[in-house]
Amino acid sequence: MIQHLVLLIFPVTMAFAAANDLFTMRIPNKLSLVLIAGFCAAALVAQLPLQTFGLHIAVAAAVLAFTFTLFSFNLFGGGDAKLMAVGALWMGVDQVLPFIAAVTVLGGVLSLMFLFYRKFIPVDALANVAWAQRLHMQGKGIPYGIAIAAAGLLVYPETEIFKLLSV
Repeated sequence: MIQHLVLLIFPVTMAFAAANDLFTMRIPNKLSLVLIAGFCAAALVAQLPLQTFGLHIAVAAAVLAFTFTLFSFNLFGGGDAKLMAVGALWMGVDQVLPFIAAVTVLGGVLSLMFLFYRKFIPVDALANVAWAQRLHMQGKGIPYGIAIAAAGLLVYPETEIFKLLSV
């Protein structure tokens, strides 16, 4: 029973992060901390070997270094960088590349959707919806946390931690 509850930490938190990013253009640090603590709990419940646990941390650190480099060049949001790193923590060595590939593809699709939205949906149609108007503004960025969360949800069932916990 406990393993099934722990199994839900990642998808529920990622879905909440995506929704929060859509409505506020922010991903709170608390969500990243929940995902880190959740991974530690999942690793403990799944009896993940210490060496594998260390590799998950190394993968997350590498992704964090890369995404914060993008952040420093103003190409990626800080919350997105942290969410991507904690997503990689759950993915591990075996699934980090499919995760990154999925983030890239879904991020491209999301970007095209926002270009279409900003060009063809009249802002007047959104007069009473503050978050939708904010998303409509040019130069306001794209809630990339949606693509990160969606990629995580797509790849998660293939991860070692998922397989160990879903037995």
